[in-house]
Amino acid sequence: MVDPIRRRLLATSGAAALGMVMPWPRLLAADLPAVPPRAQWTPLRAIAGYNNYYEFSTEKEAVRVLAQRLTTSPWHIEIGGLVEKPLTLDLDDLRAQHPEERVYSLRCIEAWSKLVPWQGVPLHRILSLVKPLSAARYVRFTGTYRPSEMINQRRPVLDWPYTEALRIDEAEHPLTLLATGLYGQDLPPANGAPVRLVVPWKYGFKSIKAIQRIDLVAEQPLTTWMKEAPGDFDFYANVNPNLAHPRWNQQRETRLGEPGKRATEMYNGYGEQVAHLYKGR
Repeated sequence: MVDPIRRRLLATSGAAALGMVMPWPRLLAADLPAVPPRAQWTPLRAIAGYNNYYEFSTEKEAVRVLAQRLTTSPWHIEIGGLVEKPLTLDLDDLRAQHPEERVYSLRCIEAWSKLVPWQGVPLHRILSLVKPLSAARYVRFTGTYRPSEMINQRRPVLDWPYTEALRIDEAEHPLTLLATGLYGQDLPPANGAPVRLVVPWKYGFKSIKAIQRIDLVAEQPLTTWMKEAPGDFDFYANVNPNLAHPRWNQQRETRLGEPGKRATEMYNGYGEQVAHLYKGR
């Protein structure tokens, strides 16, 4: 017998295939920037070998080794807060939601970037399962707190566990992805296995790794980096080459695996899809 949560997932999955349950229309190829040629994608070794993941280390190259300690199966994500139907998903539930490939640039606020072929589920498809209440204005994400495996959590480097948040219209935008893989395989541990957020028009620290809880809330959350360095990290954190940062020049960036630097684009090149979200602010 199929349990009620699994029945709801299967029903929604079938409807999604018919384009019936999405609060946004399904993205067509014409709605997205052209997919760069595969030769321009950042090599897997570079993607997995250079990451900010303070739960393990403040040294980017050390993360690839230290993150192997994290147990990623079994894994569950609890979704609750201001919703009609809270639920808990496992990885099989996410895989049943017809994962898609999205080739997105990930731009770090430290002025480096990588071009990644992600696989995952648009977040709005998952939020439609829990039916957000009208009072929900923000979506808060909580990462894993497991200092026995995430060894840098034994130190007060940040206020653990790591948290991030989006406005609900950002979370429901078709570009926002819950990623479970890249380059056709499961996410490497150093890149946020087994499931992470990817918001391609925002700086990389918004794309929280190893998610274990999602809550819909009424008030804007105070997120990890806003608490740690409020002058450096604002809530929106949209990629903006014209907005000065006290430590890093945002006008140019270094793409991993490429010589020299490239110009940074407003909204990381996704302005046509997302600029309307920020009119008037």
